[in-house]
Parts: sequence; C-alpha cells; structure tokens
Amino acid sequence: MTINKSKFVASLSGFGPFPGQGMPEIAMAGKSNVGKSSLINNLTGNSHLARTSAEPGKTRLVNLYRINEAFFLVDLPGYGFARAPKQEKQKWAAMIEGYLRGSEHLRRVFQLVDIRHAPTEDDQLMVEYLRHYGIPFTVVATKADKLSKAQRGRSIPVICRTLGVQPWEVMVHSSKDGTGRDRLLELIEGELNEKTEPAEPEAGTPEQPDI
Repeated sequence: MTINKSKFVASLSGFGPFPGQGMPEIAMAGKSNVGKSSLINNLTGNSHLARTSAEPGKTRLVNLYRINEAFFLVDLPGYGFARAPKQEKQKWAAMIEGYLRGSEHLRRVFQLVDIRHAPTEDDQLMVEYLRHYGIPFTVVATKADKLSKAQRGRSIPVICRTLGVQPWEVMVHSSKDGTGRDRLLELIEGELNEKTEPAEPEAGTPEQPDI
C-alpha cells in the first residue's frame, strides 16, 4: 500500500457522527506515550499529521485522520497515565470504550506496547476487552530502535506470555527508522480488501472487563 494523501478530520470527546463516516477504520490503542501518534505519522509519511509529545497524556480526544480518501486511522486517548486525575482517567476510558463499542466500521485495532518493557496491567485489560467483544487486533511493539536485535528477541516472548499471543502475531515497529512499516501497511491493505462482519461475544464469556 502507498499512502499519498492524509488529512486530519476531527477530534471527538464522545463517539458520534464525523465527516466521511462510513469508510473502514483502523484504530491505535495503548498507554500514554507509547507512540500511537508517531505510528500514524510514520505510516502516512507525514511527520506533522498527528501531534506528538514527549509528555504523556497529550492525546485526550479521539482523533480521526482520513487516508487516501479510502479509510480512517483513529488515534485513541492513551491510558495508564499515573499523574492524571481519576476523573480524567475515567473520561478517557469512557471515550475509548464509547468508540470501540460504537463504531460499526472498525476493522482492526493496533494494540501498541513498548518493546522495552513487559505489558502493563492496563495493556492486559485492553487485550481482554478486545477479545471479549471479538474486535480483531494486532499487537505492535513500538520503539524497536531502542533495542538491539538480540534484546528484541528476549522482549517478544515476554510480550507474548503476558498478552497471550504468538510471536508471529506481534509486529515490531520503530517510528525512527521505519522498521515494520511495510508489514503494517500490508496488514491494513488486507483488512481493507476483506469484508467481514464484527464477531459477537462468545456465549458464556465472563463479564466484560473494564478498560
């Protein structure tokens, strides 16, 4: 896939109508400062598209970007920012859940984790939530340029054990050197070419996890 057009469309404080709604959506989820905005910028080749910051908690709304006039990349608020007030955390969680439950056009979630650290409890809860509602997701291990290949090889099994995924299901990415960009674009292209209905939660699944 080649991305030759990308545009910011809207910021939502709660899920609702937005310009161009109806096209497929690929969402980015993950803790604060894990690299969601940087991933969007890297995929689109536009370093100024999504606002990035070294300070956690900057993405506080659901931000939508229209790509190639064909689909949306959706930047969800980060979770797990320890210094945020409890009320603010609850608001972010409500926005994330409102989008994930409300969107009829969501094709896949890229669940981002920092390759340098074991996934957090919040990461595990998010993955449980996605599984519970049958939302397709791919784990993306970000900041790969911070580790050597040998160190990456030791980190991936930890991510797999913690989140219950297989090594080949984890995409390694770096917004600095572009590692993994082509594979992620291929995955997006495959999703756009495949028409699927969202799965219903399995009968007898436990009570929904809270984000």
